[in-house]
Amino acid sequence: MRILRNIYAHNRLFQAMAVAVALFAVSFAMPVLFPIAQAALIFILVIILADLLLLFNSSVRMSAKRSVPQVLSLSDENHITILLESKATVILYCLLIDEMPVQLQKRDFGERFAIDARSKKKIDYTIRPIVRGEYTFGNINLYIHSRIGFMRRRIIFPAETMVKVYPSIIQMKQNALRTMSSISFFEGVKKMQRIGHSYEFDQIKRYVQGDDIRNINWKATARVGELMVNHYEEEKAQQVVCIIDKSRTMKMPFHELSLLDYSINSTLTISNIALQKEDRVGLITFSDKIGSTLAPDRHHGQLRKVLEALYNEKERFLEANYELLYLHVRNVIHVRSLLFLFTNFESVYAIQRAVQILRKLNKLHLLVVIFFENSEITDFAGSAAHSVEEIYLTTVAAKFAAEKKLIRQELTKYGIQTIVTTPEELSINTINKYLELKARGLI
Repeated sequence: MRILRNIYAHNRLFQAMAVAVALFAVSFAMPVLFPIAQAALIFILVIILADLLLLFNSSVRMSAKRSVPQVLSLSDENHITILLESKATVILYCLLIDEMPVQLQKRDFGERFAIDARSKKKIDYTIRPIVRGEYTFGNINLYIHSRIGFMRRRIIFPAETMVKVYPSIIQMKQNALRTMSSISFFEGVKKMQRIGHSYEFDQIKRYVQGDDIRNINWKATARVGELMVNHYEEEKAQQVVCIIDKSRTMKMPFHELSLLDYSINSTLTISNIALQKEDRVGLITFSDKIGSTLAPDRHHGQLRKVLEALYNEKERFLEANYELLYLHVRNVIHVRSLLFLFTNFESVYAIQRAVQILRKLNKLHLLVVIFFENSEITDFAGSAAHSVEEIYLTTVAAKFAAEKKLIRQELTKYGIQTIVTTPEELSINTINKYLELKARGLI
């Protein structure tokens, strides 16, 4: 029974049987063809038997091993490798079907190839996960047939593997490289000019062209007999806390990812950069109740804790409770910090309900409110209208686009830093704001 479950007919068998059936049908009118039809049927049965003996021969041995990264990166192309080894003495023609995680909803995956006798074959493919969480790969199914091609043999290789899909680690590393590079300039990352300097004295050096003359140390200059300047470095061990809104407004999808997914990717990126600049990084998620909380720290395992806290976060269907957030921040964060609040406001009414709490947070800390611009609505508002219905729709779209500007003005009026960005540019704009605030010494 085990062998019978692994036997499958190939298309060539059905074609040959169709020819035999046709001969039998024609033989009713032409009896001379009946012996030929019988001979054809016997020949097909002999070929089937020979093909089965060839496929289920003890010398036909195969092995397969799947290589998967330890963690997968959300919204990025992740490479999967399957290594096949044939110990058969004949060439085999294969159909490989890998059992992919259900989250991918990929039902048409199949690789066709030929593998030579006693040789190895490497199969590479990529997957792009768009949902965070645990992904389970199933078995590897291999269907082989010989040159005869009447029958197929299925070989199942147990290879069940569970892999976690984390926020985009690939984008995090790319953005960190762009930010920390002192040689190359990358598109999107701005080099902020320092206004004044921070208060941590570094050392006294000889003056070189380009140094700020306001930093000349006249006492050291008189003592040495040449111009000497004070050098300062950015303050370290400052606290950077990312606050992520998980309410229903963050469930809006853009290019297969929700606003929460974009916010989580950006949080991971800015946390990595802040840790490399020796700042202390923390995390708070909230909606109608408080979710994950990480106290600000800068030890080597903090980024891993942020990653573990974020990878399985889900949106909730209730509204965000900003009063609860304010009380939680007061209890958890006791030192003036830079707060990045990832949220979304779609109307002036929504910001009016939350602005008083945001003002209180901004008095205690340096608050940066990050919300999203709907690029599709903005593009539609700028398109030409050719009918009454289109005029109505473009007017409504322009109204929504204008409300984003009013929301920004409402926050700016109370001295709250804001970032209005498209989801695709969220990480870059957040990095630029962080570098700007560090350079201006506002934290």
